[in-house]
Amino acid sequence: MAKCNICEKGMNFGRKISITRSQVSRRALAQQKPNVRKVRVIEGNTPKTRYVCTSCLRNGAVVRA
Repeated sequence: MAKCNICEKGMNFGRKISITRSQVSRRALAQQKPNVRKVRVIEGNTPKTRYVCTSCLRNGAVVRA
């Protein structure tokens, strides 16, 4: 399962709605995965590999090695 190690952003669930909104899939929930990248991050003084979402990368929440 894709999950950000920094902000704990995980999968979202929701219904699929068509463009005309006349037919809605009522049986299954759609799974939406976050945009997670495998990045080398400096924690303390050592570089480590972490899964980080792109919003955390853009905000500067981590320092890349």
